[in-house]
Amino acid sequence: MRKSGPVFALVDCNNFFVSCERVFRPDLEGRPVVVLSSNDGCAVSRSNEAKALGIPMGAPAFKYRELFERHQVIRFSANFELYGNMSRRITELLATVTPRIEVYSVDESFLDLSELPITDYTAWGHAIRKAILTWTGLPVSIGIAPSKTLAKLASDRGKKSPELRGVLSLMDSRDKDKYLEIVPIQDVWGIGWRLAPKLRAEGIGNALQLSQLSPRKAGQLMGVRGRQLVTELNGVSCFPLESGHQKPKSILRSRTFGEDTHDSSVVETALASFAATAAFRLRRSGQLAKQAGIFIDTNKHKPGFRRWTKETAYRTPTADTGQLISGVISLFSEIYNPDMSYHRAGVWVHDFVPASQLQIDLFGETDPGKHDRDQSRMRAVDSLNERFGKRTVRYAAEDLAGQWQPRRRICSPRYTTHLEELPRAKIIHTVNE
Repeated sequence: MRKSGPVFALVDCNNFFVSCERVFRPDLEGRPVVVLSSNDGCAVSRSNEAKALGIPMGAPAFKYRELFERHQVIRFSANFELYGNMSRRITELLATVTPRIEVYSVDESFLDLSELPITDYTAWGHAIRKAILTWTGLPVSIGIAPSKTLAKLASDRGKKSPELRGVLSLMDSRDKDKYLEIVPIQDVWGIGWRLAPKLRAEGIGNALQLSQLSPRKAGQLMGVRGRQLVTELNGVSCFPLESGHQKPKSILRSRTFGEDTHDSSVVETALASFAATAAFRLRRSGQLAKQAGIFIDTNKHKPGFRRWTKETAYRTPTADTGQLISGVISLFSEIYNPDMSYHRAGVWVHDFVPASQLQIDLFGETDPGKHDRDQSRMRAVDSLNERFGKRTVRYAAEDLAGQWQPRRRICSPRYTTHLEELPRAKIIHTVNE
């Protein structure tokens, strides 16, 4: 039974990183909890109790240390392996509801419900919410609407209004204006802090006022995207579900080091690790790169901040980890200065071609046989790592030094992906006399 128009549901995990930690630490319920970013620098996820203490998103940990101690705020280093695994579990569960899914981010997914025989969307939302909580332990909010922008707005309102119990359907247009009016303009999907001041200067302070703009005025203020946004707020879909896997047009891997370093081997190890990850993503997307580059930074919070960038081109496009590692380390050797203290580095690859369509060059410098052998070797490496665990087989250049690794001093166990870190359950048997 197909509906007369699109029906979208946005499933959004509440305080996702914190919620993942609480699944395995139920004693943290009701207590203020924050998850910190790379090097334990900033708050990237906060429980509602932590938000109530005035801890903002991105709060620098060193500035809030006294508040953390005074209110006994529980802190965790980001455990992305755990969060990624929990995210995949939710996606797999949603795939049993409908195959038409767009994984928008690690904690958000859009679903197309137009093909499903649903008569009561609110009841459906509560049933899905209960199923996710039962099977994963993660609380979610669900917004349902005829456009993705309205579904996003509904999900956010379902999260913030206790009486809605995590679910809001805006399929009934009679309720729409009431909810649009209480959404500040900066909270509308696609507006943010850059456009909000401009719109407020025009007397547009909430989502309802934005929806009442004429298409022409919206285009003048925000361009084509603005016209689409206003149309979406009026319940007409402009942004279709992107259910297919989108191949990346470029790949960047970067990290801030755990400590600043003058040591070239430390930076080379970091670059090798970034190149290996980028190469794996390339192979997974079925592409080859024609160009690769690096950037190296000193600490921007110290005097004399500098950045170096350098790029190389490959005559034969590649996704071979060894070739990419060799290339980026060679680039670094050209700019390395032992008197500099390096703080951050990154590797990027771009200018992609399909892996199945190697083009022979005019001068015969491309060796198809070598290319095929390289691809076979990488398939073998990926197969072994998939079978026995990530990084079981890796290049020695990735292990020369570990000082670059970001600090994760208060990281929780990888409860779901490493046997030695699985949670233990004790069964106590009592005999009634």
